[in-house]
Amino acid sequence: MSEASTVAPPDDPAWVRPAVLGLLAATAALYLWKLSESGWANDYYSAAVEAGASSWKAFFFGSSDAANFITVDKAPAFLWPMDLSARIFGVSSWSILVPQALEGVATVGVLYLAVRRWFGPAAGLLAGAVAALTPVATLMFRFNNPDALLVLLLTLAAYAVTRAVESGATRWVVLVGVLVGFAFLAKMLQALLVVPAFALVYLVAAAVPFWTRIRQLCIAGLAMVAAAGWWVAIVSLWPVSSRPYIGGSQDNSLINLILGYNGFGRLTGNERGSVGGGPVGTSGRWGITGLTRLFNDTYGGQASWLIPAALLLLGVLLVGTWRAPRTDRTRAAALLWGGWLMVTGLTISLGEGIIHTYYTVALIPAIGALVGIGSVWLWRRRDELWARMVGAGVLAVSAWWSYRLLSRTPFWHPDLRTAVALGGVVAVAGVLLVGQARARGVAAAVVAVVVAVVLAGPAAYSEATVSVGHSGALPSAGPSGLRFGRFVVHTPHGQVRIPTRTGGVGRGRGVGRPTPPNLGTGRTTTTTSGPLGTTTGGGLIPRFPSGTIGGILDATDPSGELSALLATDAGRYTWVAATISANQAAGYQLATRKPVMAIGGFNGTDPAPTLAQFQSYVARGRIHYFIGNRMHGPPNDAGQISNWVQRTFPSVQIDGVTLYDLTEPLGS
Repeated sequence: MSEASTVAPPDDPAWVRPAVLGLLAATAALYLWKLSESGWANDYYSAAVEAGASSWKAFFFGSSDAANFITVDKAPAFLWPMDLSARIFGVSSWSILVPQALEGVATVGVLYLAVRRWFGPAAGLLAGAVAALTPVATLMFRFNNPDALLVLLLTLAAYAVTRAVESGATRWVVLVGVLVGFAFLAKMLQALLVVPAFALVYLVAAAVPFWTRIRQLCIAGLAMVAAAGWWVAIVSLWPVSSRPYIGGSQDNSLINLILGYNGFGRLTGNERGSVGGGPVGTSGRWGITGLTRLFNDTYGGQASWLIPAALLLLGVLLVGTWRAPRTDRTRAAALLWGGWLMVTGLTISLGEGIIHTYYTVALIPAIGALVGIGSVWLWRRRDELWARMVGAGVLAVSAWWSYRLLSRTPFWHPDLRTAVALGGVVAVAGVLLVGQARARGVAAAVVAVVVAVVLAGPAAYSEATVSVGHSGALPSAGPSGLRFGRFVVHTPHGQVRIPTRTGGVGRGRGVGRPTPPNLGTGRTTTTTSGPLGTTTGGGLIPRFPSGTIGGILDATDPSGELSALLATDAGRYTWVAATISANQAAGYQLATRKPVMAIGGFNGTDPAPTLAQFQSYVARGRIHYFIGNRMHGPPNDAGQISNWVQRTFPSVQIDGVTLYDLTEPLGS
């Protein structure tokens, strides 16, 4: 029952090339359509692109501003394609987001090549279509977060693994290490989640002697460390006095950022400098954790549409190749993509720290590959009753789960879930009977119905995703008016949850801010898709620790009058303004195209600058204005700076924004 271990022949049928080009063209159209509707998307990273487009030092370090005060809280490689695009075409929504969309198209193309190489064009096309149409992929390949480059590089690495297993050549094994290492510079430790699967596959299936495999894997490990470590070494050895503060760290240390805030803290929930979520040490500070997390109301509509099918097909492939030779490629592919899916999926499911729904985009290549490979593997055995029954069962589960996900948005195209249910019945019957049909047209019709049933739901959610702009720090895919957020009203009698019609999406910046109903005494917050608050079924209410910013995820959209004032005499100052938290600073920086100091970094909790350092900057005339926000005197560096400014400098209100002129102390 093992798959033939031959590479797909180069003489593909005539339909293959048009189909592949059509898939890539359709993916490009989907990812580029109305792209500018998202504006700056994530202002935090767009401001870093603006900085990198005007300063090579900011480019290298990933600084939030061109004056290089503080970096973003990630390694900068994901910014570099956007930085270069902005340098060439100017800073705009298109120049920032188009590279992300092209990375998505490239991911689909590379996934097709990786799957097709061993299993033929039909498997590759299905894998690519699944990846392209999964809603979270449509979202993140149109957004400027680090995930787009991460997924592309890991998919390239998986392709290199297939070539390495196939040839046993050291150069392909080394390339795997280089690609994973560079992916580390896009999103740090998350890139390493695929390493166990990649290493296992090569160790098990490569057609070279055992000790040769061990030696090659050691070389690949060194290549991975070198590809990731050169930047880490340079930054670590760079004099602290002449580089920006490492945003997200609590001690200006890149190692602290890698292992802490962006590392093991994501697993344990013990993240120094983080805000929001529940108490440290409790399960799921950022939402309910567990094996079903990917399927709950918060995560389900993002990527889980075909996860049940992928898992079932993974089991089928492993059982079907149980007695196959060590080098069997079907089993190797199952280990490769299945290991990717299982390790990454379990990490997202069980992580008690900052885990957002859009992280599930890292699962998409593995889901697509398993669906494409497993479906074609069963289809080629359709003359056997067991294969038709297994295929029908997988299809039935997929249709049922799609129906369930669509039922979570009951007022959004209810006819669609009915069509999926009825189409599923027809498709299951067709699969059970197709083994007896010899007419090519009948088989093609069954395939068409099956593909339509399994892709209708995610395709509809993807279309809804591209129909509106997405902005803010926590984007979410799917229908814009029927997100899974909640108003959470804290009253003396408990917590009241009210469904909202917002999802943190829109044509402007920031997250959705609907007006809550009047329920009497109590404070009201909104959540977007759960990571910062309530998940359906008993998630966590956002409780920001004393002294932190409740609005850290809100970007600013300053008026023309305020922007013009900030830009006045900008050449005389290193920073035209300073404000607490990088999202607050980003909006002003993008409006003025001048450096704005982000006090405390992304969360406003980084100890940069200290009060003494800020006072020194002010005394030397390096900062013109301080912009007040919702930080009211917390007992940290940012709060001390805010309190000192309020006591020392006069304020003026401009379009609802409190501005302090740091060049004119009170009583001067």
